[in-house]
Amino acid sequence: MTGRAALALHWIALAVLSLVFVAGLGRLQLPAALLLGSLAAAALIASAGARLNIWPPAFYGAQGVVGCLIARVFALDTIAEIARDWPLFAGGVLSVSAAAAVIGWLLARWRVLPGATAVWGSSPGAASAMTLMSESYGADMRLVAFMQYLRVVLVVVVATVIARLAMASSPHAPAAIVWFPPLAWPSFAGTAAVIVVGAAAGRRLGVPAGPLIVPIAAGALLQDTGALAIVLPPWLLAFAYVTIGWSIGLRFTRAILVHAAKAAPRLLASIACLIAVCAGFGAALARLAHVDLLTAYLATSPGGADSVAIIAASSQVNVPFVMAMQTARFALVVAAGPAIARFVAGRIPQ
Repeated sequence: MTGRAALALHWIALAVLSLVFVAGLGRLQLPAALLLGSLAAAALIASAGARLNIWPPAFYGAQGVVGCLIARVFALDTIAEIARDWPLFAGGVLSVSAAAAVIGWLLARWRVLPGATAVWGSSPGAASAMTLMSESYGADMRLVAFMQYLRVVLVVVVATVIARLAMASSPHAPAAIVWFPPLAWPSFAGTAAVIVVGAAAGRRLGVPAGPLIVPIAAGALLQDTGALAIVLPPWLLAFAYVTIGWSIGLRFTRAILVHAAKAAPRLLASIACLIAVCAGFGAALARLAHVDLLTAYLATSPGGADSVAIIAASSQVNVPFVMAMQTARFALVVAAGPAIARFVAGRIPQ
């Protein structure tokens, strides 16, 4: 078999395996099915010896799409909700972030993972952003992705079970995805410009994780000033999730997978500990904020804001409160993540 034929066969195998994994995870109604399925498929293909590479501009563009997705969360009404009760939100955000930092420090101190990798992998929420930013700060993106998305899966499963147990009736079935909806073309063109120009500017400026960070800042500013309504059709998000999943997964080697498998039991224990600690913070928050326990639990849950939003929307909870807390913590993690990681990693005994 020629090299070109083998390469084509590897790409076909990657595409087919990704479809199988994504379909399987989709049946479990996991919000991150596209990203997780493509990442797992790429990791298996790479560990089997295939040498595939994602075109760099496609990877940077995918980061720009995720940046605009994140920017869309920063709505003015969410900021107003936070401003009204800032001491409460500050306490909730800092307590969860501190617990995650301590767990990251312990994982590094016990040599489960290298220092920076353990800290970045333990950062609560913003899984895609933390994974993409981590490589720029000396962490192993592959192991950070393993930690982050393992936690996403566990948090989604636990939160979904708790939500269903807490509700008198079962949640509504998720709406069918319309992959190619009608588009507001001026807004879509503006969003595409933010993605392309922002990702390119982030690369040229040399900003760590610039293709992600610059579109976040530009998109949030344009959206909240009313200059742009961010439009991200499902097919574009699917492209971004699959591209990022493949880009990360194809970096895995057999040795990395073996290391991750050996560390998995201790990582599972650390994630269970973080979920339990956050549940305790949620119980305290319920008393202080006078909200129901499920609302407080979802607000302090250390999962991604997108997955928590989906669970909250299908549950009988105070959705604005949940999303305000998740958004505030997300903003802290994205803005202060590098400083927190350096601070914690610098205090790990050598």
